[in-house]
Amino acid sequence: MLQMANSAIINHKAIINFMGNKKITSKGSICYLFLWMIFAPFLLSGCGHLNEELQSRETFKEANDLFNQGDYSSALNKYRQIGERNPAAGDRVLFEMGIVYSSPRNKQKDYHKALECFSKLTKDYPQSAYRKDSEMMIFNISNVIIKDKTISSMQAQIESMRLETESRGDEINALKKNVEALEQEISGKEREINALQQEIFAVRKVPADRIVIEKKERRLTLLANGKVMKTYRIALGGNPTGPKERQGDNKTPEGTYTIDSRNRDSRFHLSLHISYPNEHDKRRARELGVSPGGDIMIHGIKNGFAWVGDAHADADWTRGCIAVTDEEIEEIDRLVPNGTIVDIRP
Repeated sequence: MLQMANSAIINHKAIINFMGNKKITSKGSICYLFLWMIFAPFLLSGCGHLNEELQSRETFKEANDLFNQGDYSSALNKYRQIGERNPAAGDRVLFEMGIVYSSPRNKQKDYHKALECFSKLTKDYPQSAYRKDSEMMIFNISNVIIKDKTISSMQAQIESMRLETESRGDEINALKKNVEALEQEISGKEREINALQQEIFAVRKVPADRIVIEKKERRLTLLANGKVMKTYRIALGGNPTGPKERQGDNKTPEGTYTIDSRNRDSRFHLSLHISYPNEHDKRRARELGVSPGGDIMIHGIKNGFAWVGDAHADADWTRGCIAVTDEEIEEIDRLVPNGTIVDIRP
């Protein structure tokens, strides 16, 4: 049945255009509305429940494993194969290849090829979620290249001065002092390069300590030590205005919570559970004489519909949860430990 649905919804751009329009005005919009009416029940059904059945999915795991094992050549070949099979993932392929080329552990690293990958990503995929990180990588790697050239120039000066000391005995002591000063400067430059290399990979290693969700802006931001790590476009509950008050109102909560558990067998790829309701939510529900509800999560797209990609955020389709793409929830899952504060704002 999924194959029949995929055949019917063959024009991905048409779906994206429909989801972005607030009014149905064109002649073809009735057709797009019909397709969305078919698609929406599959996407909406079952949001907010733990322990869903795990379904198979393709990931970059094999290429990432090769990278982690230090087999950089094979990792690059695997990413190229992924790009050939799945052009839609071209931006992520370019980003991951740039990471491999610039890895400090890669003895065959090639900063120029890394720059080619990140530059092509920013040029060919201006709306990519990886664009900001790629721009940061371009800046840092360019600095590393400049500092490498500076070090090479200084090393050439040192060698020249050492040769000169052999023929100019009267100035040996002065030249030695100059050599020592240059060597200390080189050591400082090398420390700067190491710091830059660590900064390049910080986005992949440092855990977040706060999540800020801005409902009006449809934006989720990860922060660490007060600094922004990453931002994501999100979809909210189908009735997004105002805080959640009762079970079934399709509203996304507002307030301060924590990530208290996660479900990697989710029907929505994987999910991070938010500690709603808090004491304020419970007290308000008691005053209204209703149940506050629960099972509010940050999750991916419903299994089988990952192809929708970023277009999912063009409409609020959840039952009160916060939705991102499958690739984004995988990244959030890696960066956000249990206990992380979640600040949901109007």
